[in-house]
Parts: sequence; C-alpha cells; structure tokens
Amino acid sequence: MPIFDFHCEACGQTFELLVRSDPPACPQCGSARVAKQVSAPNAPGRSKAILASARRQAAREGHFSHYARSEKPRV
Repeated sequence: MPIFDFHCEACGQTFELLVRSDPPACPQCGSARVAKQVSAPNAPGRSKAILASARRQAAREGHFSHYARSEKPRV
C-alpha cells in the first residue's frame, strides 16, 4: 500500500495518505475532489556507517580513486 500526496481542489489543502483502493477524502473538509500529486523520491541516506562500509569494500577491491590523498594507504 503506497503513500501518495494529494491536493484538495475544494479547500486547497495538501496532504499525504496511505491509499488502498478507494479514492480518499480530504481530511480537512471531507471533499472527494482530490488530485494525486507527483512526489519527489527520497534520496538514500548518507550516514558515516554507510560511507565507511563502502570505503572498506572499495579498499578490499583495490579502488582508491575516490579517496582523499590523506585517506589513501601509504605504499
């Protein structure tokens, strides 16, 4: 069941709902005249743990081109 953004044409309220199959009603005025909006996708998170994991994997595979000079292993 996806979450969609909707805009009520009667009162102008924009809201987000988990939709099953029935068209939703506006939570503010109760109108059924709602339009589904195009939502921007969320970008994946960039936590320090994710970056550290990716760098460890790159180091195992021998890819160091995206590292800063101070982070490259000394040979």
